[in-house]
Amino acid sequence: MFRYLLAKEFKQFKRNEFLPRLVVMFPIMTMLIMPWVATLDIKNINVSVVDEDNTVTSRRLIEKIGSTQYFEIKERAITYGEALESMRFGDSDLIVNIPYCFEKDIVTGQGSNVFIAANAVNGTKGSMGSGYISQILESFSREILPEPASKNSDAVNISVISKYNPTLDYKKFMIPALMSIVVLMICGFLPALNIVSEKEIGTIEQINATPVKKWQFILAKLLPYWIIGLFVLSICFLISWIVYGFFPAGNFITLYTVTLAFIFAMSGLGILISNFSQTMQQAMLVMFFFMLVFNLMSGLFTPVSSMPEWAQWIAAFIPPKYFIEAMRGIYQMGVGFRDLIPQFIILLCFGFCFNLLAIVTYRKRS
Repeated sequence: MFRYLLAKEFKQFKRNEFLPRLVVMFPIMTMLIMPWVATLDIKNINVSVVDEDNTVTSRRLIEKIGSTQYFEIKERAITYGEALESMRFGDSDLIVNIPYCFEKDIVTGQGSNVFIAANAVNGTKGSMGSGYISQILESFSREILPEPASKNSDAVNISVISKYNPTLDYKKFMIPALMSIVVLMICGFLPALNIVSEKEIGTIEQINATPVKKWQFILAKLLPYWIIGLFVLSICFLISWIVYGFFPAGNFITLYTVTLAFIFAMSGLGILISNFSQTMQQAMLVMFFFMLVFNLMSGLFTPVSSMPEWAQWIAAFIPPKYFIEAMRGIYQMGVGFRDLIPQFIILLCFGFCFNLLAIVTYRKRS
């Protein structure tokens, strides 16, 4: 009986005109577009410059700021008030005010103060932009300081090494996490929508009238999407390697093992949602709520450790958090399965709980 149910699901999937295209195009578009746009790298910051000194040194500083990939000199204002007006209308994000006698004070060794005003409506952009400018000013001051002062300023040498992501490429932080979203959609929510669609058209009543056991029906619904999910994840691996040159530092056996635990957990949640949904609209609204929570609190964009303590307690009950930790660990740090045993066990616990509840709450009427 189970074999016929499984064959029926594969035939239904094949006959559907939309789903086969979705499972192919969704991971491709996610991996090709999202790593470029889902980034917290701050670039192309618009700068208004107020050069009250107007000397060779001040112009050299302005050229140094504009030569980086982070800043674009949008305006050379005459007064600070004019630059502030430009910021108020959103034309600039930072104001760099170079004072009068800037060059003279530096040559005489007195030092000079450069005033920076940041538009902090976007706090991240404002703080990081002003931090970038400060680093440029520090580097510039070392270049033009007189020899004795320069030697004193270099009394302490600092060496910085970026481990696991030497180029500080934010895409390498996002790609493993985006794979988890692809798996979640294909293996977690598509089976749920499949069951709810059968409720709407009435075919599920015919299955309920048969002697098929509840676990057989649920497993037959899930197994095809588990296989498709692993295939889609393999496509993501291939795109990551070909397009971004990003290959996992760990081994694929560990990757697929942890992925199976995550699929087991998320498919159970999907079935649980379908049990309490009578229409596709209800199921999609509930799924949208879960996706919003997962995206914001799983560590997809920002570390869970930077959240308030109460939010960290909530995040502890979010399965994608553990899968994203595992994916980033395997891809970037090359950790082995032994290091991921806590995440693996937690995902299995979620899976057993969700699937057990799904079987218990599924109402089979004979």
